[in-house]
Amino acid sequence: MDTSTEPGGAGRAPFVGRSRELDLLEGLLRRRVRGSGGPPAVGVTGEPGIGKTRLLAEFALRARRCGATVLCGRAADDAPHGTPFHAFADAVADLDPGDRAASPALAALAELVEPPPAPGAADPDILQDEPEHGGGVGHGGLVDAPASGPAGAGDVRAVPSARVRRIAAALAQVPARGLVLVLDDFHHADPASVTLVDHLLRHPPRAPLLLVLAHRERQTGPTLASVLARATDAGSLAPLALGPLPADDCAGRLVPGLPPGLAREIHATALGNPLYHRALAHARTHPGEAPGTGPVAMVLDELAPLGASERAVVEALAVLGGRAAAGLLAAVATSAPRTDGAAGADRALSELTRRDLVRSEDEGRALVLRHPALPELVRDTLDPWHRRELHRRAADALARAGAPVTERAPHLVRTATTWDPAVAAALVEAAERIGAADPACAAHWLGAVLALLPDTPEHLSTRRELTLRRAEALGSAGRVAESRDLLHHLIDSCRPGPGGGTDTAELRTSAVLLCAFMERHLGRYPEADALLRGELERTPGPRPGLRTRLVVEWGCRALFAARYPEVRPVLAPTLAEARRRRDDTGAAEVLTPAALGEAYEGDIASSRVHAADAAALTDAFTDGRLADHAESLVRLGWTEVFLEEYGTAERHATRGIAMARRAGRPFALSQLLLCSAYVHLVTGRVGTALDQAEESLAVARTLGGAELLGFSGAIRAVVLLHARPPGDPEALAAAEEAAATVGTADGWWATQTRCLLGYAVPIGADPHRVRDVLVRAGGDPDLSRVQPSLRPGYLELLSGAALATGDLAEGERIARLALAEAEPLGLPVQLGAARRAWGQVLARRGEPAAAAAAFTEAARDSARRGAVLREAHSLLLAAPCTRAAGDGPRAAAQWRRGRRLAAEGGARMLLELADRSGPVPPEAAAGGRLAVLTPREREISALVAEGLTNQAVADRLCLSPRTVESHVARVYRKTGVETRAALASLVVRDGVGGSQSLRG
Repeated sequence: MDTSTEPGGAGRAPFVGRSRELDLLEGLLRRRVRGSGGPPAVGVTGEPGIGKTRLLAEFALRARRCGATVLCGRAADDAPHGTPFHAFADAVADLDPGDRAASPALAALAELVEPPPAPGAADPDILQDEPEHGGGVGHGGLVDAPASGPAGAGDVRAVPSARVRRIAAALAQVPARGLVLVLDDFHHADPASVTLVDHLLRHPPRAPLLLVLAHRERQTGPTLASVLARATDAGSLAPLALGPLPADDCAGRLVPGLPPGLAREIHATALGNPLYHRALAHARTHPGEAPGTGPVAMVLDELAPLGASERAVVEALAVLGGRAAAGLLAAVATSAPRTDGAAGADRALSELTRRDLVRSEDEGRALVLRHPALPELVRDTLDPWHRRELHRRAADALARAGAPVTERAPHLVRTATTWDPAVAAALVEAAERIGAADPACAAHWLGAVLALLPDTPEHLSTRRELTLRRAEALGSAGRVAESRDLLHHLIDSCRPGPGGGTDTAELRTSAVLLCAFMERHLGRYPEADALLRGELERTPGPRPGLRTRLVVEWGCRALFAARYPEVRPVLAPTLAEARRRRDDTGAAEVLTPAALGEAYEGDIASSRVHAADAAALTDAFTDGRLADHAESLVRLGWTEVFLEEYGTAERHATRGIAMARRAGRPFALSQLLLCSAYVHLVTGRVGTALDQAEESLAVARTLGGAELLGFSGAIRAVVLLHARPPGDPEALAAAEEAAATVGTADGWWATQTRCLLGYAVPIGADPHRVRDVLVRAGGDPDLSRVQPSLRPGYLELLSGAALATGDLAEGERIARLALAEAEPLGLPVQLGAARRAWGQVLARRGEPAAAAAAFTEAARDSARRGAVLREAHSLLLAAPCTRAAGDGPRAAAQWRRGRRLAAEGGARMLLELADRSGPVPPEAAAGGRLAVLTPREREISALVAEGLTNQAVADRLCLSPRTVESHVARVYRKTGVETRAALASLVVRDGVGGSQSLRG
């Protein structure tokens, strides 16, 4: 039976995510009971395990509570051959003598659908059909239709028999409070049941009857499918398809309490299917438990009736990962002792396809188990020896077919029990090939080789090299702490000393570089510093190329710890040395931390020189050459962001994203996506910015570093702030979660994360909190801990918070400080932020003309750098001040441009603020913007402002809903608003005397 649990009992699954479908069923039942029409039947469809049976059980429970009589039956694939009306007979099986005595109609129904008293005796009503004019297709009795195979395999659309009509007549006499007839697994229905349903759908009883049929479409025979399709077209069957459950429903209610990462992983594999989600969760949280209990047993229950050949094919396909070519599957399955050769495998596949356990893809070239979770669940049922044998056969078959080593490796790793150099070489090669796409798998294969590698002196060099590779793969897979621990052991084993050799020294330096990177990602900056200093000071020191890499990593550690001045004196000679050696890659590596550090410290001129030199070198590198230096593009992209060179920043980030995806560089990918998201936000492409911020956050989650995760969440929160309407709580919640993630860390990412929280706090509602957030993050009321190249922007926010609290003097002091900080930088967008802060002070002092001038200059500054969102914000601030200064036409032009930029950029927050507070455009100056509307459009606008829906407006004015929809669309176009809330605000503001005057 297709279910996520049996209804009732201690193991009953929660009813999750199907409230809409349940409401539909209850609504149909109410209509049938009231006699107000509606289809007499519902067809519930969906993948096996999607929850059809669970929905039917919940509906049956609620229908009984409403007073309806509910009969539940199931069509069984193993029903006795030739038994007619089996599904209906199963439904009435629970009627006791008292039920039958209380309802003659139900008693008659039971007598008509129950099997004849003499098993095997012919039923004259079934053998002899009585034709009806115009009804049905075909001839002959129902007994001629085969009872085996999918439902309706024979042509059962014959003219209804006398018994069918008597059953229909009994159903027409159901109790007044309604009868719900629930038939599950109807794809297994016998031909007589299909004929009866066909009759009921073509001649619906005029009675409070609701027939609910659940079936699997892939296992529904052509006759039943035709019956249901005709009924759907005729309106007598309401289709109800169940889709996958959202991840939040599965994690929060279906299987609560799982770690978030595991919950996401299970949902991705289960595809939102509740039964498979529960089964996977049970299997992964109860490893080693016998599969005969819980949801796993319910999934595997369908395998119980299989014969030996069918079972062998399913097991072979599971071992092959759930997908295989037919030839490979036959080779593995028919090698098993429980099959009878290729012919047996073919027969087994035919039966498995009929049962929809195996499906074909790629035009029949590949066979797959019907759900991605099945391979894991089936493999867990195999005894270890049989499973290992199947893997061995799979590896041999793939080798004979010349399959790539990456296809053989999953089976080799499960068969290796002793050291085999050939198997080890294959696994190492496979790990090298797959490392970019699946580092976790590569780490697993390398770990298997290391576990079997003999612990002897002649294998020591190999062990160290493979350990370094495995540590790198573990880090890329997000297992950073595990990678760091492994590297510490490796470094200890490579201590310099007599007989160590050059190779050992270089391997140690490589391990130190990688370990320092992992320490930095974990926020352990002192540990990274100590490792790097120790390696740089070692005698004899590393060769020049490795020394350059050590200095670069040391510089990155200083950047993230906000201590760049410490490494400035070392970077310059290192750069000179790389240039003397004509090491362009090394030079570019050194230039990027130098450029980023100078931008951070506010030396914009030096930063521009370093960034330009780095870009010239980087642009000349091929992707293959640059792949091993992906973090150079991260540093270069963010430097260009701070220099407000958004076009080049986007170009480098875009290239880096594509390269990082191909090369498997998740650390660089997350940061490049974040850089690109920020550029898209500032330049007015909020939708794309949100997509990239979401992906960056998803990648950061897999990597585990708290500071990167927090910073990614903070950037996403800022994008959400602009993508959502004012007051939407999601942005603040995201920003608070990000700030909590970084905890007490004090690096650059952590400081920025805490500062960005200030943007998400509603300044009008809680300005004191905005100030507290910024001052704590910035170290003091002047935000001295914030990098100089970003400080004016944060000072703008801090000045606004002071003004919102009524402290004009403090607001003015901070605004003047912002101007003083911004002017030496020569960064137009930061200068624009300072001018907006000053404009707010002037507006609060009652100097609208001067405020308008400041905001206008801020808009120009932003436009110079293509900072569209900042330009739009500045213009929308300028417009009311310009209007207050007496220049209405200019104010209208500023408002229109600001609003247009916000609308084109998808900045919903700015857009709605513009609609709420913008000045009146000149063409609507007389009588407000609503003056351009026709009387009917004004009337409809007034009703919309009262909160009426289009349907309610149509009912009030005796119009069709489509006509109202057209009027509302024209109102939006004429007034420039885009939401009902904005239109309501406009009506309240511009409608003299309120909405009643508009209709008067």
